[in-house]
Amino acid sequence: MSDSAAHLSITELQRDYRSGKRTPVEALTDVIEAIEKKDPGVGAYLSLESGIALRDAENADVTLPLGGIPIAVKDLINVKGQDCSCASKFLQSAYTSTYDATVISRLRKAGAIPLGRTNMDEFAMGSSTENSGIKLARNPWDADRIPGGSSGGSAIAVANDTAIAALGSDTGGSIRQPASFCGSVGLKPTYGRVSRFGLVAFASSLDQIGPMTKTSEDAALLLSIMSGSDPLDSTSLSDAVPDYLNELNGEIKGLRIGLPVEYFTHGIDPGVRQCVEDAVSHLEKLGAEVIEVSLPHTEYAIATYYIIATAEASANLARFDGVRYGNRAPDPNDIIDHYRRTRAAGFGDEVKRRIILGTYVLSSGYNDAYYVRAQKVRTLIRQDFTAAFEQADVLVSPTAPTPAFKIGEKSGDPLQMYLADIFTIAANLAGICGASTPCGLVESDSGTQLPVGLQVLGPPLGEGTVLKVTDAFEKTTNWHRRPC
Repeated sequence: MSDSAAHLSITELQRDYRSGKRTPVEALTDVIEAIEKKDPGVGAYLSLESGIALRDAENADVTLPLGGIPIAVKDLINVKGQDCSCASKFLQSAYTSTYDATVISRLRKAGAIPLGRTNMDEFAMGSSTENSGIKLARNPWDADRIPGGSSGGSAIAVANDTAIAALGSDTGGSIRQPASFCGSVGLKPTYGRVSRFGLVAFASSLDQIGPMTKTSEDAALLLSIMSGSDPLDSTSLSDAVPDYLNELNGEIKGLRIGLPVEYFTHGIDPGVRQCVEDAVSHLEKLGAEVIEVSLPHTEYAIATYYIIATAEASANLARFDGVRYGNRAPDPNDIIDHYRRTRAAGFGDEVKRRIILGTYVLSSGYNDAYYVRAQKVRTLIRQDFTAAFEQADVLVSPTAPTPAFKIGEKSGDPLQMYLADIFTIAANLAGICGASTPCGLVESDSGTQLPVGLQVLGPPLGEGTVLKVTDAFEKTTNWHRRPC
């Protein structure tokens, strides 16, 4: 394998720094060279802050928990002095962050270096990164296929060894699903575990920032640093933050793993099913106890999600009017003409679709019929998980029902696109935590190998147990380090 630092994990790079094998400047130079060589073919990055990052690397304190570690950042998390476009024409070259998001402040304090902005579905609305308003993103395993979304750029960068680690956000699977499609590790924390201050909101009761990494060890380290109460986010939790990395000992003997019957039904690609079943058998050999559980309201999750998420999106995106910031239509006739033409030009089709849906379900006469009823069903879905976690410590399923699909294959059918998140959405509705780790490869119809993700879900604040399972799997397999 190449001696380039770009293929290393955080913990491997830390060892190199502390042994004197390489310096942060040398490592960062390797990553930048990898980006320049590989990224034009896949479109993971929207911008790169090489000069500032190299200056920070020169002054890095490698004794800090993340000293000198470059981190790629999804383009909806504010980093002071960097453009934040949310991959939208509305904000492209029109908004520069004036402050750091709380997660960025915490990572900086630990010594991390924000390196570049990663591609995404516009305003995080999508499951494929085909909705980026700036440029197309491609799967590094097969450039004719999507990387997943909405955190597609971050997943590509980690899997393609053009990032040591990255940040994503997960509203309905947007960390876990692209991690599955690209063959990286992705963790969605419990709602409130990580501050959302500085995250451009899509659906405020569902959004969570999380790490996208090469190993569960790295995810545990980043989560420990990013988590905790934040006075700037009233939804952040005040519970003590454990040292997640210290809890990873490879031991899962006696752990109860629940298989939701509703997540192993028709519609799963046979290759995906086989990879997941093999992974479950492997966990059994490591000493885990496998039992069957039920999440009876699963069939309502997609409809419930797309009512609640679009309603919140329509409210959150009302601020984008071209008055205070962002691109605006020239020479409007009046304020209504200004709004109409500015938003028509600035928002892409999927964003418009979700704003319209959300406005409809919140409108007079329909609010009770749709939004209020959806919130009641959300409670039932949360109760399903509560009951399941009384029987099992974690739940295991495919992260996605299929491997990555071809670019354009589902973009003309929004319902089919929405169904790509069928196994991830309910976790956001319930506010629980979950992770995806690679568990196999399947062959596509064109002969390429495509990664499959194993999803492990835990109860609220159960990240330690989730990571213990994914880490034990990674320590006894090598799917997570297969090069694309």
